[in-house]
Amino acid sequence: MDQSIIDKYQPVIGLEVHAQLSTLSKIFASDSAEFGSMPNTNVSVITLGHPGTLPKLNKRVVEYAIKMGLACGSEINRLTFFDRKNYFYPDLPKGFQTTQDRAPICIGGSIKIKLKNTDQQTIRLNRIHMEDDAGKNMHLAGEVDTLVDYNRAGVPLIEIVTEPDIRTSEEAYAVMSEIRKLVRYLEICDGNMEEGSMRCDANVSVMLKGAKEYGKKVEVKNMNSVRNVQRAIDFEILRQIELIEKGEQIVSESRQFDAEDGTTHGMRTKEELNDYRYFPEPDLQPVAVSDAWLAEIKAALPALPQELYAKFSNEFKLSEYDVNVLTDSKEIALYFNEVCNHTKNYKAASNWVTGAVKSHLNELALHIKDLKVYPEQIALLVDLIDSGKVNTTIASQSIFPELLKGTSKSPQQIAEEMNLIQQSNTDELIPLIQEIIAKYPAKVAEYKGGKTGILSMFMGDLMKATKGKADPKVATELIKQVLEA
Repeated sequence: MDQSIIDKYQPVIGLEVHAQLSTLSKIFASDSAEFGSMPNTNVSVITLGHPGTLPKLNKRVVEYAIKMGLACGSEINRLTFFDRKNYFYPDLPKGFQTTQDRAPICIGGSIKIKLKNTDQQTIRLNRIHMEDDAGKNMHLAGEVDTLVDYNRAGVPLIEIVTEPDIRTSEEAYAVMSEIRKLVRYLEICDGNMEEGSMRCDANVSVMLKGAKEYGKKVEVKNMNSVRNVQRAIDFEILRQIELIEKGEQIVSESRQFDAEDGTTHGMRTKEELNDYRYFPEPDLQPVAVSDAWLAEIKAALPALPQELYAKFSNEFKLSEYDVNVLTDSKEIALYFNEVCNHTKNYKAASNWVTGAVKSHLNELALHIKDLKVYPEQIALLVDLIDSGKVNTTIASQSIFPELLKGTSKSPQQIAEEMNLIQQSNTDELIPLIQEIIAKYPAKVAEYKGGKTGILSMFMGDLMKATKGKADPKVATELIKQVLEA
């Protein structure tokens, strides 16, 4: 499609993000919420909706939902209750979903995003509410029947609903990434979209630029990665523009995204809200959030990505790239922050954490809690290099591997024991330099003729002679002095 046609239209996007909460049990029953169990083993009469059974609310679910609301700057609803949302699917054994319609736990709030080379944007939230998950329909290869696994039925969810403030698929990608980062920092969800711990529905419409009314929206489902959310939105925008340009109508419907070919396909016509026949859940009492409980949850909040981003950018003066890499993982961010409690060379500390430390963790598929190097040891290693006692090469190739073994020794102790302290004694270095230079009279002449790049050759020989222990700064000046004498 010609870009000039695409540029006539303005996409309007809203996201509905379901985050599966990391509780041990389900939202209204004591059944295990563990992922990966054998089908239909984490079920009970409550999960299966047997007559005469009564649900009981998991307090931890409310706490986790409030945490997310506080992190997003939402208003916490001090009196909240549940509703029944009625629709008929085989993966809901009760015949309805227990959710929140009129009194969600969190109202409003926002997600802050920043695209490359742009200012920070605020994407408003409409609400965050609690609900139970449905089971999972299973379609086995070659089978015509549909099987249902009810293990997931009743697993607690929060649904984070944005306002239609998103205008590009790149912004949607950034919102999803930020939500995933937030739930991981809060430790309320693992954010693993491939396992279904976080899922996203995107409401997409297009309108002519300058129009005052939104176009008909289409809900796209079944995105199992942040990248696929972006791909699905890109396809849907082009599909809708093409239909409008042909004079055809957009059908308000739910569509499924096919990750293999990057297309969306119609599933069912979109139901109106009143078709769900919401009414208050009679078996669950309203939940009152007291001042004391809210204060307790607030006090337990960890440092959040935006706070650490601001600290690393403004106080530590790190680049946007470094800050993004460091704050992508809560554990890495906190480890780095601890390193910086022991050194003021924040850039060098960042290089070590994002370089050697992360490479080691990735290579062995380790969590940072398994790292045997203390933050203080990294800080001491940075300071040891800054003092000129060792160079970066020796630090990375000899000292850091020793630290990885779990020693309690300081980097300086290791350097001394391994005889790695750099030689900066002029009386020791000058005779070696004179000996090396004497081997290359022709190269000396070239240097004096203006080919100063030859200096690196002499430096290389000196490093070999000293086994890498010559202080580069001191050695460079001494080589120049001998050559120019």
